[in-house]
Amino acid sequence: MLRILPVVIFVFYSYASSSAQNKESFNSGEEMITGYYADVQDLGMVYIFKNSDEYYNRFKKLYNDWLARLKSVNFNQLNKQDQVDYILLKRNITSDLDVLEQSWKDFSKVRYTVPFGEKIMELQRHRRRGDNINSMEAAKTLSEVVKAIQTAKKNVQDNPVETEELRSVAVRAVEELQRGLQNVYSFYNAYNPEFTWWMKKTYPETNDALGEYAKWLGKQSVKTTAKAMDNSGIIGNPIGKEELERQLRAEFIPYSPEQLIKIAAYQYNWCLKEMKKASRAMGYGDDWEKALEKVKQNFLPPGEQPQLINELQEFAMHMIDSLNLVTIPDNAREAWRMVMLSPEQMRFASYFLGGSQIMVAYAHEDQDYDTKMMIMRSGNYAFARAEVFHELIPGHNLQFYMNKRYRPYRRHFSTPFNSEGWAFYWEMILWDNGYCRTPEEKIGALFWRMTRCARIVFSLNYHLKNWTPQQCIDYLVDNVGLERFVAESEVRRSFTGGYGPLYQLAYMIGAIQMYQLHNEVVGGKKMTDRQFNDAFLHSGTMPIEMFRVLVTDQKLSPDFTTRWRFADEMLK
Repeated sequence: MLRILPVVIFVFYSYASSSAQNKESFNSGEEMITGYYADVQDLGMVYIFKNSDEYYNRFKKLYNDWLARLKSVNFNQLNKQDQVDYILLKRNITSDLDVLEQSWKDFSKVRYTVPFGEKIMELQRHRRRGDNINSMEAAKTLSEVVKAIQTAKKNVQDNPVETEELRSVAVRAVEELQRGLQNVYSFYNAYNPEFTWWMKKTYPETNDALGEYAKWLGKQSVKTTAKAMDNSGIIGNPIGKEELERQLRAEFIPYSPEQLIKIAAYQYNWCLKEMKKASRAMGYGDDWEKALEKVKQNFLPPGEQPQLINELQEFAMHMIDSLNLVTIPDNAREAWRMVMLSPEQMRFASYFLGGSQIMVAYAHEDQDYDTKMMIMRSGNYAFARAEVFHELIPGHNLQFYMNKRYRPYRRHFSTPFNSEGWAFYWEMILWDNGYCRTPEEKIGALFWRMTRCARIVFSLNYHLKNWTPQQCIDYLVDNVGLERFVAESEVRRSFTGGYGPLYQLAYMIGAIQMYQLHNEVVGGKKMTDRQFNDAFLHSGTMPIEMFRVLVTDQKLSPDFTTRWRFADEMLK
């Protein structure tokens, strides 16, 4: 009897535990997020061939397992912060699953370009567990890989890859296999004498063949070649209305692309009215283009721009302090710095960029006269004054500083609507508080606001396949007054600089979200300016509607979708 009792107790305890745990238990949203991304990272170091059935099957299971775990969480027992984390993590996992499915479909179309892939992957599967290797058989396998590469080349020549995007998938698959084989070789070579003997010539031959094949494959023609849509030479990838709408939903933006263009037009008309007011104050009547031209001529000679930036940042911080708008930690005031953009970088950004540091665009001695003048005119005093604080404090620099220190695990929910929206929101707030003192300074600020309106219009029209890149360039020159070199840089950056399709519209739309929420919360006397702005910086990065949920204490459900129509008045 004494031997049976512990077993009975154990069985009872196990039953009780399983009954009590029919709902997943997490201590916090941070624990959920950290656990998920730790799993993704750990399994990613085991399953190193992303273009493979093994990777697809394992990560599909991982994503679905995590969605099941979230479903088992008692959502109503989570606090509001953790509910927000739950909703955003669920969104991210669903998106990861969608990306996985698309990646697998893409690879399936080019699988024939790597018929030797399974041979290499099988070697790696044994290696990752330290299995004893049959060195002679491994050498035979590599010899077969070299021969299979020649067959693969013939297959590609007879049946070219469909598109340039799919060709890139094929090249990455070969490069992954090469890295995987290098991993096998470095594990056994010089540790296993027999392996070393068999691989002395066979491995280098196979490694070279894989490297050469990847280069060869990247140069092969495709069935459908992407061509420049015009003479601009800019080749992008317009994604179409369906994909735009999918991405907008994922970003908690409730408006269609066409509605967003209308919102941009509403904002542009406001800017135009203010531009004409400033133009009249400068003595140019309603001819705001002439007033803008006058402002552009007020630029500093080479070598003096960095000092101006330093002075403008100090002035902005002084004004923010005096108005008690946001807390600026002492270390944040000390930690910012600046660098100069190279001539090549200025082909993609011929004005400021920023974050942990401000990157300054100014004329370089290697540029020709016209390019130098366009960049210097674009870096004039009024334009710089309206932009330095956007890139530094209280804009990107302060936000990045705080994101490292408050809820950094939410970096996985990063979105340009949050980062660019915050920085541009400050342009609106400082405008309201009299930061722009003279007509010239107002024109500098309005130029940037008009540019953000134009970014919505040209980027969406491009991705809706209504406009060519050249039409986008011309629109910026004709409707905002950008220098042509600057407009070309802007469009090139938008479509070939690694930015997502929604990035350019995120400035204005994210700022409108922040501005409207500020009016709701601060205007409603629920928080002060400083409390509101500090709360945003302490919340980490995430869609702004989720920040609204927190500061207005809204009721949430596990299947939350966007419901905040923050710009309806601009559509009337």
